[in-house]
Amino acid sequence: MSETPQQERGRTALEAEPVDADELESVLGDVVIGTDDHANAPAFVIRPDDVQRALGRLRDRAGFDHLSCITPQEYEDRYESILHVTTYDDRRREVTLVVPLPKDDPVCQSAEPVFRTADWHEREAYDLVGIEYEGHPDLRRILLPDSWQGHPLSLDYNQDKPQVVKFAEHANPLEADQQGAESDTMFINIGPHHPATHGVLHLKTVLDGETVADVDPDVGYLHRCEEQMCQQGTYRHQIIPYSNRWDYTANLPNEWAVARAIEDLADIDVPEYAQILRTMSTEFGRMLGHFLALGTFALDVFGDFTAIFQYAMRDREVVQDILEDLTGQRMMFYYFRLGGVCWDLPEPREEFFEKIRDFLDDLPTKLAEYDDLLTGNEIFQIRCVDTGVLEPEVAKNYGCTGPVARGSGIDYDLRRDDPYGYYPELEWDVITEDGCDNYARVLVRMQEVEQSAKIVEQCVDLLEDWPEDDRTVQSNVPRTLKPPADAEIYRAVEIAKGELGVYIRADGSNSPARFKIRSPCFHNLSALPEMAEGEFVADMIASLGSLDIVLGSVDR
Repeated sequence: MSETPQQERGRTALEAEPVDADELESVLGDVVIGTDDHANAPAFVIRPDDVQRALGRLRDRAGFDHLSCITPQEYEDRYESILHVTTYDDRRREVTLVVPLPKDDPVCQSAEPVFRTADWHEREAYDLVGIEYEGHPDLRRILLPDSWQGHPLSLDYNQDKPQVVKFAEHANPLEADQQGAESDTMFINIGPHHPATHGVLHLKTVLDGETVADVDPDVGYLHRCEEQMCQQGTYRHQIIPYSNRWDYTANLPNEWAVARAIEDLADIDVPEYAQILRTMSTEFGRMLGHFLALGTFALDVFGDFTAIFQYAMRDREVVQDILEDLTGQRMMFYYFRLGGVCWDLPEPREEFFEKIRDFLDDLPTKLAEYDDLLTGNEIFQIRCVDTGVLEPEVAKNYGCTGPVARGSGIDYDLRRDDPYGYYPELEWDVITEDGCDNYARVLVRMQEVEQSAKIVEQCVDLLEDWPEDDRTVQSNVPRTLKPPADAEIYRAVEIAKGELGVYIRADGSNSPARFKIRSPCFHNLSALPEMAEGEFVADMIASLGSLDIVLGSVDR
């Protein structure tokens, strides 16, 4: 049987050679002052005042157009700002820029003029670690209140110090000279407690009539310092459960992000049978997220609670029943273990497979109902077509991934482009739409449910025929994991919302010295002003809903 384009591209990605370090060093030229050892990509040390030059050369001369993540951290003798850079066309091309900063004056040049996504990254680094970024357009806290004292991820932070958080007055961010002669602007708070914000999100919005003149997403209301909590946990058992709390609407893929980073760092193999179980379960997890996204979005844009929302909840419940049979939980699954999964399929297997196949058999009819009730609805089309437009280059500049990027025609999916699990062996397609609007993002999610079903069906076929004496669900993993001191890695997986990345630095103990979470929702939400400004306020609500954010993932 000949390969599909999907399988061919996945195989090509698997066979691809790592990026040539010498070639990259030649591209970077005189900005390189040293090298570092990172498990996932060549790492070059640069000076704090050469960040923009280095990123500009990587982007303009070598096509590195995706600033995936910025990781700040503090050592006993220095700070570091680490930039993880890759490309949308070839995810296997990665490079890391390490910027050491002095202990007494941690100031780094801002990357924001080169990649707009650095804006929120650097604000978070300043907020949690205490690194300042020279040339940043608006360096202020992002997760904690402005009056917060200290930086929670700095080494000298006093965990027991009481905090007095002051109320701040809201100032209109539009200057007088930006207002029309015959118009007055109005400042309005949308959220943080509002059903249309999908959680505790505060949108500081300036309206000129009904038109959005300025919007500033104010996040952090659900911040729990998850990174610090993971740094206090042990690799073996205490980190993966936290991941279920990030994107809690579709959380099984989150577990894979943590497992992949730790397994690659500690050189742990995963049995083939366990890879199939992982792949099947995470595709069910993606369905959970997409069903909820479709239902709540319909509720946002034309108030449809009686049909679409309840239909979506109906189908989501069936998936939750299947996952409850498999994992024992309905929400916080914790099915993944390092080296595999916690257990095999429930007995009797035939009944479990029949339950899955019944769901898959009914799904085409149910998705046809969605098409009839949702995409063919005239009100829905008016609210969504040509609203919330996010052009491809703008989406890339903000680091957008997942259905938000693919709805802007960006053909980027880590399951194919940086293959892991059993995905390269299966036949499925990456869905893209060129509309760049709210409508296109809905179409992508609906079609991705079909692709997830296609993957699940193939996994079920494999599991049914798998020899009984070869059903190994977990490899032999040491009881205590202690990766080598200063080993560093950044790994990412594709979840329902986009690229979820994890950076880990080991210190020789059984807990990470640094654990950084790269949230797709954090990046996608940062692009909201590009989609909303100049649109009607009602369209901004539709644009926000089309991003399908979860504040547990945004704030961490």
